Amino acid sequence: MSTSHRLLQSLCLSAGALLFLILAGCAQNPVSGKNDFVTMSEDSEISVGRENHPKIMAEYGRYEDEALQRYVQSVGERLAAVSHRKELIYRFTVLDSPVINAFALPGGYIYITRGLMAYLNSEAELAAVLGHEIGHVTARHGVRQQSAAQAANIGYVLGTILVPELRGVGSQDLFNMLGGALLSGYGREHELESDGLGAEYLARAGYDPKAMLDVIRVLKNQATFAAMEAKRQGKQPRAYHGVFATHPDNDTRLQSVVGAANRYVVPNAQLKRDVYFDTINGMSFGDSPRQGVRSGRHFYHADMGFAVSFPEGWRINNLPARLQAVADGGKAFIEMTAADLNRRLSPAQFMKQRLGVERIKAGQVLNENGLEGYTGLVDAEGGGLVRLSVLYLGEKAYIFISATKDKRLFNQFDARFISVAKSFHRLRKDEKVLAQGQKLIVKTVGRQDSYRLWSKSTPITNSPLSQLRLLNGQYPSGELRFGQKAKRVK
Repeated sequence: MSTSHRLLQSLCLSAGALLFLILAGCAQNPVSGKNDFVTMSEDSEISVGRENHPKIMAEYGRYEDEALQRYVQSVGERLAAVSHRKELIYRFTVLDSPVINAFALPGGYIYITRGLMAYLNSEAELAAVLGHEIGHVTARHGVRQQSAAQAANIGYVLGTILVPELRGVGSQDLFNMLGGALLSGYGREHELESDGLGAEYLARAGYDPKAMLDVIRVLKNQATFAAMEAKRQGKQPRAYHGVFATHPDNDTRLQSVVGAANRYVVPNAQLKRDVYFDTINGMSFGDSPRQGVRSGRHFYHADMGFAVSFPEGWRINNLPARLQAVADGGKAFIEMTAADLNRRLSPAQFMKQRLGVERIKAGQVLNENGLEGYTGLVDAEGGGLVRLSVLYLGEKAYIFISATKDKRLFNQFDARFISVAKSFHRLRKDEKVLAQGQKLIVKTVGRQDSYRLWSKSTPITNSPLSQLRLLNGQYPSGELRFGQKAKRVK
């Protein structure tokens, strides 16, 4: 018998021992009634949600519109009341993020971004998103997936004890690959199951279950648009909502699981378009003023009172704790953060004492736009240079870290690094209106209105015609209809 054959046989014996050990971790699934392998009690599951909820709030921020929050909570509770785990207390939160997403934590903590809400066109579609996420909770998908990941890890540990040859790095990579394949497939099944459960909850709550297909169409259109824009700009497209967006809307299995909900449909199943439009009228669109607003190559922050400009064509990422700009192809990047000032230090002293930079080369004082600052070069690990700049505004130090992917390109980009730091300034009076961000406005379509006409006056700068159609569920070539309610951006 070959070594590889004996190794495989030993691995199978290990897997058998593992299976014997983990069967004790089975629990009845609230949805199917069958036994699932889980390593977490319901109390522990709820604790996971409770402990991670503050982290989600810190990462994304809660959208400060109490009427909207109450509305989403009420729609979610209507669905939860007809779910398989109605004894749980569900918390539905609108996150202050332009990203198109929705997700759930174990234990009944469910989130939807205002970015996704902007592209939905009825209360039924909102209910479809929330119902899908409730399905993840009721079927304990998060718990089951975590349990499967733990089992994969336990399997590797047992294998290394019983089969020493598995201790190599290559073997760990193999287990990671197999575990990843298992969880990836597992996740796709979970998504499909959640689509079916969400459709069932929609129907039981009095909504039209076909709204689930409408939401998936919204996400597919977003993915198509993002791919086209990325190709046009030579960038990688963003992925929306993971595998939830990978279903084709005419997928046979998807049609089947959603169609199964028809047996629960009540007479006069609702969409509630007007109620939904009235509720989201005036909602922030794109960047939040509280988190800063991107406009072309410029960035404005009303609360912190500053503005800064980046090189033309760079991608600006507005992250919760930092601002990042990346050149095409990732050849160079600039990252900006802020820190409180506690001692009366010069910017050069701040670099040494607060940032721990011992040696600054080619240092020079910055005195741009009436602000005190300093810039210099720092040796990077592995060779190359980093441009470090610090500017003071109010009681904060704003720190710019700039570098290139290839150290040989540094001199090519350094002038732009310095230019960005020098562009930093106190928000001017004429810029304050730009820092207020954009709003979603609902309008009744007049006889002369068209997407082409609206696109000429919208502040949307990136493919405004397509984006207006996406907002109203008429992408790629639909047209406004007289008398309908439609969404604009102001």
